[in-house]
Amino acid sequence: MIDRTTEAPAARRVRPDVRRNVDALLTAAAEVFASDGVDAPVRRITAKAGVGAGTLYRHFPQRSDLIAAVFRHEVDACAEAASALADRHEPVEALTRWLRHLARFVAAKRGFKSALHSGDPAYQGLLPYYMERFVPAVKQLLDAAAAAGDIRSDVIPYDLLRAISGIVEPDDDAYTQRMVALLVDGLRYGAVSK
Repeated sequence: MIDRTTEAPAARRVRPDVRRNVDALLTAAAEVFASDGVDAPVRRITAKAGVGAGTLYRHFPQRSDLIAAVFRHEVDACAEAASALADRHEPVEALTRWLRHLARFVAAKRGFKSALHSGDPAYQGLLPYYMERFVPAVKQLLDAAAAAGDIRSDVIPYDLLRAISGIVEPDDDAYTQRMVALLVDGLRYGAVSK
């Protein structure tokens, strides 16, 4: 006889319509937060998602739940872009494109800053989550570019992530992109061409 009390509960399957509603809410919330900040009215988010307030509150009972979910969702998308770019471009080009993408991500998330530093327990795990997802993503790109001899091999992924955060000017994408290009030029200094 099998002891069912020690077995892990079966993974709950999410109905496709529920998944679509959650995805629509996350996408709509990200857009509304980007344009109006994280304190934007819920009705704007639900209208943009095409769902009712009940659907929103069923999945995200507190505004902080929605903010945290949007942040994680966008971190995941940005981190996953690293592999996609690595598959389509030469190593240094993939790294450059991802750093530009990351810079835009950081600029768009400046509106989250006050919420994330509010002390709300819903946000406590977000910075570690950011690092858990982005350090391996940038390490993959750095290793490939260094192996190709395009950049120096002593770059620490965490340092590069901090550098990007420091050069982002949220209201001036052209400036930010020039700084990313300058940063990539710095990564090339001391590279051992193959």
